[in-house]
Amino acid sequence: MRISEDRYDRDRQRLELALRFLTHEARTQTIRAWTGLTDDRIRKLYRSYLGHAACYVPRHRGKSPHQAAYFTRSLRIQQETAVLASFFALAGLVPAEPLPAAGATLPNIARGDSLCNAFEAYANLIPTAAISFEYAVFLAECLARGDQLRLGRCCDCGGIMVVERFPIRDKPCQHCTVAAQRR
Repeated sequence: MRISEDRYDRDRQRLELALRFLTHEARTQTIRAWTGLTDDRIRKLYRSYLGHAACYVPRHRGKSPHQAAYFTRSLRIQQETAVLASFFALAGLVPAEPLPAAGATLPNIARGDSLCNAFEAYANLIPTAAISFEYAVFLAECLARGDQLRLGRCCDCGGIMVVERFPIRDKPCQHCTVAAQRR
């Protein structure tokens, strides 16, 4: 009897995580990777719980984001990326050593729950956030792999910031850059 209870508990956790991903407007392929549910089961879950909800939750189609340059596009996005990466580090989503196969080893139910908690904390802190959930998932995978982006430190204040894997020179964070321009 215990074995079946564990199985149902695991299935319930997968469905709950998939529902959280759906409310954050995640794509089907992202939900599938993190929960292990089939595409059909994800679509049925959406239709059953969110298809006729009072607050419409759109479904995005196409490929998930895959360009790390998005996170260095503007000062605002760089600052938000640093905040989000800090939440990921606190949630334990950024390993001490890079995981080359992070796309396969990072996604699981427990980490997916931590990912949602970190993203929700970020969204509560920055109500007009520019980084969507899909980009947040991509950022978590990039930081875990360490091949394009990694966590670094500001050369002036030592604050956490997201930097390229092999930067040409150490850069100060946006706060230190603005402070230096004012002087």
